[in-house]
Amino acid sequence: MSSEPWPSSRPSGPADPAGSPVGALLLCRAGADSVETVAQLLRERMLLAPAGDEWSVLVPEGKPWLHGGEPVDRVLTGWATALAVGSSWPVLALWWDADRCGYTLAAGFRRTVGYVWLANGTPVGEDEAMRTFAARLGLDPVFDMQALDALTRPDPGADARARMRGLLAVLTRAGVDLPPGLRPGEPADRLREAAHVWDGVRQVEWPGWRDAVRAELEAVEYGPLARALSGAQLAVGIPLLLWSLRRRGRGWAVAGAVLVVHGALGLTRERGRVRGET
Repeated sequence: MSSEPWPSSRPSGPADPAGSPVGALLLCRAGADSVETVAQLLRERMLLAPAGDEWSVLVPEGKPWLHGGEPVDRVLTGWATALAVGSSWPVLALWWDADRCGYTLAAGFRRTVGYVWLANGTPVGEDEAMRTFAARLGLDPVFDMQALDALTRPDPGADARARMRGLLAVLTRAGVDLPPGLRPGEPADRLREAAHVWDGVRQVEWPGWRDAVRAELEAVEYGPLARALSGAQLAVGIPLLLWSLRRRGRGWAVAGAVLVVHGALGLTRERGRVRGET
């Protein structure tokens, strides 16, 4: 693998946001229509486009990690968790900064898994995370797992950018096809500029509570399983939201808020259905 330098020499931090080496992407295993409805609840401006037959990609337009006091990996983990618990499909967050790069995989209410590489490519994650990652995405347990194992072994010729390219190569075999210009290690500004010129790109924005509630109600399913899921979302979302507000964790606050919204709307719709049948 190539040893193309990680852009750690570029200035970073709030003093020079345009030159910050921080970047991030969200890969969702669902079509753009499904992703757009849930992504609106993040209340963050994002660009949305297909990324393969079964995948979509979200490119953040803002950079909350520069202003909210949280590093990019925590912000992205909160976003991925919020998207995954409000849907039936997994969400993979890819992120990088001047010192590290990594991924976080969120799927429903299951514990998130992730892996991290230092800028020089040194792996600092746990092998078990890679195995869980492969299992949850339904990757080939032999061929794909061998490629993932190689990313957890020392390799003097592979820096962080090369490690991320190796991960994307495995995801390509799982159907991921990133649009042009989305290269690992690129700053958020360049990713946004690349996304703006794609054909069919959508701009995801917060539509306001009225439209958001209407869209969520239309997406709510009925039945005992839906009622149980809504209750679980409230049970997890309320304490998570309170904890994140005390800790001032913006990413987790978003996850808690989305859980509460989904749970409350689901129970409200279910009660209305029951009343209508009696």
